[in-house]
Amino acid sequence: MRAAALYSAAGTLLLTTLAAAPAGGAPAAGPATGVPGAAELRGTGVAVARARATGIAFGACSPADVPKAPKNVQCGTVSVPLDYAHPNGKQITLTVSRALATQKDPHNSKRKVPRQGALVYNPGGPGGSSMYFPLVGAVPEWKRIAAAYDLVGYAPRGVGRSAPLSCEDPKHFLKAPTASPPHPSEAYKREQIAAARAYARGCAQRGGDRLRFYTSLNNARDLDVLRAALGENQLTFVGASYGTYFGALYATLFPSHLRRMVLDSAVNPDPAKVWYRNNLDQSAAFEERWADFRDWIARHNDVYKLGDTSEKVQRSYDTARERLAGKAAGGKVGPGQLQNAFLRAGYYDDFWPSRAQALSAYLHGDPKPLVRLAAPDLKTAAEAENGNAVYTAVECNDAPWPTDWRVWDRDNTRLARVAPFETWDNAWMNLPCAFWPAPRQQPVDVRTGVGELPPVLILAAERDAAAPYPGALEMNRRLAGSVLVTERDAGTHGIGGGANQCVNGHFEAYLLEGRVPGRRAACAPHRLPSAATGPAKEARRGALRSGRR
Repeated sequence: MRAAALYSAAGTLLLTTLAAAPAGGAPAAGPATGVPGAAELRGTGVAVARARATGIAFGACSPADVPKAPKNVQCGTVSVPLDYAHPNGKQITLTVSRALATQKDPHNSKRKVPRQGALVYNPGGPGGSSMYFPLVGAVPEWKRIAAAYDLVGYAPRGVGRSAPLSCEDPKHFLKAPTASPPHPSEAYKREQIAAARAYARGCAQRGGDRLRFYTSLNNARDLDVLRAALGENQLTFVGASYGTYFGALYATLFPSHLRRMVLDSAVNPDPAKVWYRNNLDQSAAFEERWADFRDWIARHNDVYKLGDTSEKVQRSYDTARERLAGKAAGGKVGPGQLQNAFLRAGYYDDFWPSRAQALSAYLHGDPKPLVRLAAPDLKTAAEAENGNAVYTAVECNDAPWPTDWRVWDRDNTRLARVAPFETWDNAWMNLPCAFWPAPRQQPVDVRTGVGELPPVLILAAERDAAAPYPGALEMNRRLAGSVLVTERDAGTHGIGGGANQCVNGHFEAYLLEGRVPGRRAACAPHRLPSAATGPAKEARRGALRSGRR
């Protein structure tokens, strides 16, 4: 998905500190194909043994890792091989954060809760960091889990201070204002092709020989090394969004190392979908979610005055986009920034009131709320550029992509006729993969047999746009014995520990007791937000931050 500061699961968190189908057939083993070879398997074993012996020396967190970290949150590092086929070669260092289990029952202060080990969290991306995750223990919905588990976050390879990757000068990454034509001209397409080529060259120049090693398979291997460094014989893991994909790879590669696993907002692991077709499916799903948002605005026309039908709301949005193309709000908010702000609302419906209020204010003569929401924050430029670089490297390395522009043009032109909201912007986000300089892998066929794994809990919202629901069904089919809990008629991306108490009941029962509800279970949707009547405000999310996917 497009690079944007998007936030996952605990959507209710208000914490101030606290994103061409592969060739068929069975490829030969080896790192260039994505099929785990003997050398990588041996190398992982070497790295795991070394990490178990070394452990992690936790101490005070630096401001670069977790600013203003409370005393109960500590940080450390773990070393992993850059190339698992050569485990004694170059090492890279991943940053890790941890809050020890409180062992205090939030409902009975006299009762001591047994510790169940470490719970590792990944928020997705690729390119997302969970260094803030231990702070979630202060949130009511997470206190029972924080009592039983050490909450562990980390920055995956390439992210933050974990062997950081960059593809261009951050000062140029958040340039604004920008265009966002839903049906681009041939001249605009040529500009974007040139930009994609330049970006891919920048990744090669800045990433050098390291570039090929930013992959989902290596993320899964790193996770096993982290498990060993934490002193855990088996992994307890919660992965959201893209984190569900390499979580599923982990389950496929290391089934006996798994204790419990929650895959929240599962992406489609079908090798034929990774990643080109998954992105097309995502763009189609965002059109449906954009329609949900417009319907909600129309129902609150008495507040927003943007139209009492979905079609009228669309015309109001189009009017704003056309005005911004002529004159950027605050000199920084053009059609691209407008689209990015509203794309975030496709992830989280608690963003709906702020977006609707800002659009209404802009169309009625006050641009300030829209500028506050949509103008790029230059203070986060380096972080945003880094996240985007890792996203691009991992997705481009993971699988074959079409290298013929005509394939991209054909597929996205067709899709944009019925799903114009996000299609082309998503294509431009991923187009560097058409010109990628590093070797491509063939995706691993994620699949486990009966009895190979403990039950895996899959959580999914039926109208999730970033991780369309068919992906959860496919994940459920491929991981034998897994259980799918669906939030019906809802579209929030990341639902564990969030607004739905039914979902949270299954989430807690599984993590705390190992209980699952059967192969499938369903929850009624959480309540949609009320219409805002005051100034638009951005929800503050911090501890569970997802990336693009």
